[in-house]
Amino acid sequence: MKIGMFTSGYQRNPLEHCFQDAKEYGYDYIELWGGRPHAYAPDLKAGDIMEVRRLIDRYGVPVIGYTPEHNAYPFNYMIGSEAQRRDAVDYLKLSLDMAKEMGAEFVLTSPANGGCLATYDELWARLEETVRELGDHAAKTGVKLVVEALTPYESNFFTRANDLVELFRRIDNPYVVGMCDVVPPFVQHESIMAYFDKLGDKMDHMHIIDGENGTDSHIIPGEGSIPLKEMLCELKRIGYHKTATLELVTGYMNEPRFYARRAIDNIRDLMAQAERK
Repeated sequence: MKIGMFTSGYQRNPLEHCFQDAKEYGYDYIELWGGRPHAYAPDLKAGDIMEVRRLIDRYGVPVIGYTPEHNAYPFNYMIGSEAQRRDAVDYLKLSLDMAKEMGAEFVLTSPANGGCLATYDELWARLEETVRELGDHAAKTGVKLVVEALTPYESNFFTRANDLVELFRRIDNPYVVGMCDVVPPFVQHESIMAYFDKLGDKMDHMHIIDGENGTDSHIIPGEGSIPLKEMLCELKRIGYHKTATLELVTGYMNEPRFYARRAIDNIRDLMAQAERK
């Protein structure tokens, strides 16, 4: 299983620190957060893509995933007018283009809160239209669109493995796949491993992190309440060998380098324990 660094927590540091640390600490790849000041898609298009390519070449750490910021301001395709949805779709199409330019394998999208007055019928119609169009563009670029279910603290309708199952029932596109961030199922008392049974070949990526019930906080592996060692034993048993990003986000922005090191040291230790079982 390949272990990746998520760069959102480094947004107060130079982007180069991400690549330096990923190489030094032993991460296999980077999942690049697409927000300013580092890798906002329009900035990449305007020329910043050259800096990302330079860092990839200098440090020999690939960017496998690109995760553009689009769950709140100013982009959220699940809420607002049609013009606002259209703006978000165009932004994510550009993100797919930039992902291809940096050699990434996937762009991650997560359907956020659709607003207090929207019905499920309205939300599903909007999501299906959006993901169908983005999936068509993903097929053209050859970059997968990975769809993530969120916690109920982040989304008011797309939060469970069954929501991904329903999306794939509606949209049959090999470039539209799913993933599991382990925090949403944990805080909803849902099975993490059920994602693998329900999604099958569509289960393409993971965010592995620790968490606590009653919050969507993403905590360093081994420092929360999720039984990660046992989960890693199960991943070994089923033969999961794809990508797993350690998704440290903004809770550790004061010292991202300290915590990025601790996170991978902890997960490698837990993986070694699972190997001995």
